[in-house]
Amino acid sequence: MQEGFVIWFTGLSGSGKTTLAKEVERLLRARGLRYVQRLDGDVVRQDLTRDLGFSKEDRDENIHRVTFVAELLSKNGVATTCAFISPYRAARQTARRRCHNFVEVYVQCPLDVLIQRDPKGLYKKALAGEIKGFTGIDDPYETPEHPEIVVHTDRETVEESTLRLLALLEEKGLIPTANENTASAQVPAGEGR
Repeated sequence: MQEGFVIWFTGLSGSGKTTLAKEVERLLRARGLRYVQRLDGDVVRQDLTRDLGFSKEDRDENIHRVTFVAELLSKNGVATTCAFISPYRAARQTARRRCHNFVEVYVQCPLDVLIQRDPKGLYKKALAGEIKGFTGIDDPYETPEHPEIVVHTDRETVEESTLRLLALLEEKGLIPTANENTASAQVPAGEGR
């Protein structure tokens, strides 16, 4: 049976969490993992947590609900990636305690680079005062104290970051090595999604 685990991508908006989570999901399937699920901040807020705003209490409740889902998935053999700003250490520590085989990935990118990238135009609006309580501008982001891995998306390619993360997962025995199971790693359509 496949071992369940949670890869928790945390970092500021625009740092590359979703991009990395999507690539890791693709590579896990290529390694032969049948049960892989990606939980993403934007998607989850459309359905599971649409009733929540962006106050500290609501952000904590958002992560609490995601943690519940990730805990269930990971304890039932699903490789689960979670891509959330998750700005508060206490909420991430709770997720760590509850989820099976928790791996925290700090997706680090300097604020000035994020402001230049600004794919959704959110930093521009936050800096102009149009968005209040924006993480990294006028709301805090508490950097992880002991993440399993830090990726630097301002100076690493997506491939470099994901390969380092996969090497860590191999080292922990959570996934097969690149040459194991890849020749026959065909995921049936719709399986594990």
